[in-house]
Amino acid sequence: MEEIYVNVEDIKPSISQTGPRSSERRFHGAVVVSLSLLSVFLLTGLVVLSVHYHKNSNAELSAGEANLTECLQASDIKLSSLTEERDQLNISLTEMTKELKRLQSLSKQKKTCPAGWRMFNGSCYLLSTQSGSWEKGREDCRARGADLVVIDSLEEQTFLDEFAAVEEFWWIGLTDRDKEGTWKWIDGTPLTQSYWCEKQPDNGGGDPQWGEEDCAHIYTSKDSDKNWNDRSCTASMKWICEKMA
Repeated sequence: MEEIYVNVEDIKPSISQTGPRSSERRFHGAVVVSLSLLSVFLLTGLVVLSVHYHKNSNAELSAGEANLTECLQASDIKLSSLTEERDQLNISLTEMTKELKRLQSLSKQKKTCPAGWRMFNGSCYLLSTQSGSWEKGREDCRARGADLVVIDSLEEQTFLDEFAAVEEFWWIGLTDRDKEGTWKWIDGTPLTQSYWCEKQPDNGGGDPQWGEEDCAHIYTSKDSDKNWNDRSCTASMKWICEKMA
């Protein structure tokens, strides 16, 4: 019988080559599987987070829309209420204006002046029949429940110029006795609209015969818009009284 000899060195390489390669393949496969599972888990997590985020976002958006709608509705209600109040106030104002005009009309109808007095724009005027100083004229007017006339409009000035045309000089309630050059009416109001004659007031022009000219009078022979003059308060002339009707 023929004997067979096997070289052990020839066998070792094939064993050494087969074992490590098989283990390496199994390791690689496990890694691939693990990575695949991890990817699946991560993807699942992302999907869950995305769904949760969208749910929350949708909920917040819905809540915001609801709040905005509620605010708009409240604003509309408030605006409607304010519009109704405005309309009601306008109606009330119109009614009050009508009532005021009616009362004013009744008031004018009832107003009268005493005998000898003349009415103009709700006031009564009296021309004195006697003459005297500015102070005497004021005392007489006060005794009648009136005072020396206060002129506060061109219409009143024109009326008085025509009313008092029967005489040339008439005391009015204007003086600068408290402070030279500062003219005030007897009710304390400062002079703002005046109708002085040309170059007046001049406080006597420095002529001693006229003295201090601290009281004013109307000079009816002059133009109605320029017929005031200053004279000494002790000079004698007639006066004009005024009181409310």
